[in-house]
Amino acid sequence: MSATSRSSQETPSQQSSLSEATGTTQLVSFRLGKEEYGIEITKIREIILMGEITRIPQTPDYVKGLINLRSTVIPVIDLRIRFGLPETELTDESRIMVLHVGTKTIGIIVDAVSEVLRVSPEMIAPPPPTVAGLGREYLTGLVKQQDRLLILLDIDKIFSTEEVAAMETITASAQ
Repeated sequence: MSATSRSSQETPSQQSSLSEATGTTQLVSFRLGKEEYGIEITKIREIILMGEITRIPQTPDYVKGLINLRSTVIPVIDLRIRFGLPETELTDESRIMVLHVGTKTIGIIVDAVSEVLRVSPEMIAPPPPTVAGLGREYLTGLVKQQDRLLILLDIDKIFSTEEVAAMETITASAQ
């Protein structure tokens, strides 16, 4: 799953040509329902197994609660609910992706983490103009691969400044 294990499958000539290519981006792909999404690897602190989440009363429904990760209290968001998808039972593949959002650290629940991908700018298409309404502002593009389409997210834009501040208040009151 790590970038190092992925690159060890490539031949030395492939590795050097990838590292010499300018502008390539590494993404972590994950699933929500039947859709595949990607987030820049630099935004991801770590990916952890589902654990106990402490519920917090009077928070938005997409805020699942708080986790204690090595003595750091982190708010956890259910990305399905945030995106307006139906809530489902957690599975053995469900994960919490711990992310850097602005200057804050939050966790997001995803259905499954797929792989680390290296994409070049030519592989990224802008979101189609027909995509309108909720969600367009945090789509950075689409990655076209042979048999699939990956939706790129700008994690800093998924949550408004007010939502991030509210999560910070929740976290601060729990510490």
